[in-house]
Amino acid sequence: MKKVASLFLLITILLAGCNQEPEWKVDITNEPVFANGDESEFEIEVTENGKAVKGLKIDVELAMSSMDHGAINVELKEGPDGVYVGSANFSMAGEWEAAFYLEKDGLRQEKVMNLKVKKAEGVASINGQWITDEDLQFYQFINKLHIEINRETDRKKYDGEKLDEALTYWDNQEKLNQDRNQLLTQIIRLRAMAMLGTEKGHKATEQEVNAAIENVRNQYNTSEVAQKLIADFGEERFWSIQQEQYARIVLTQKVQNDLIEKVKKENPKAEDQEIQFTAEKEYEELLVSQVNSLQIKIM
Repeated sequence: MKKVASLFLLITILLAGCNQEPEWKVDITNEPVFANGDESEFEIEVTENGKAVKGLKIDVELAMSSMDHGAINVELKEGPDGVYVGSANFSMAGEWEAAFYLEKDGLRQEKVMNLKVKKAEGVASINGQWITDEDLQFYQFINKLHIEINRETDRKKYDGEKLDEALTYWDNQEKLNQDRNQLLTQIIRLRAMAMLGTEKGHKATEQEVNAAIENVRNQYNTSEVAQKLIADFGEERFWSIQQEQYARIVLTQKVQNDLIEKVKKENPKAEDQEIQFTAEKEYEELLVSQVNSLQIKIM
């Protein structure tokens, strides 16, 4: 009789184990920021025993931990591999409480977590590195500098109708230079590929950066308009920023050189023009892949 009772108890325990609800684990992988009235994106990852959980319906209720600013309700959208993304307009920076309600196949679980909302330090960020208003202004200045150098060159080179066409083109380029999104794209492109260069083990030595800067300094010294614009901007400030810029440019050039060497090995009989075209195409594909792998926030 005791053996029968023990067997019954064992079966009961096994059945209870089979009917146990899964334990979903929630990790905040990308915290939001306070962006002065703009919505900020945040991201969570849901796993069960270390594996991604897909197909969840997730709602979250957000409220400040120490102040009564009311609750914000957000439905998260599913991304790849157990990642869920939402965005909300946070009223201020500080400690927030997030109550996540997870549902799937009739099961429902609640996870309450603390969420730290930091104040935005710029207009965008790449893997936590901020792009500031000052960065945008500098890129706008660099673009203007090159536009004016080209305008100066075309005035010496052309006259009549050809000159009018050239100047109209540079006027249009100057209008495009006011586009904030275009400036952001330029910054993201360079920083993303510089990061890739570092990931590949490349370094921008002080000697390489100084040589690149000396080269561009000599070019600017041949242009009166360039010298005037740089002086107005502040020469010391300009070259100080360029030091950081050219460290990234050198890293990016090393990624480009890697691709050129790769294409040469794969196409030993190809001419230089074909190699350059193929390398540029592969560079753009690599850039898209690299950007997609980064956590980029636009405020």
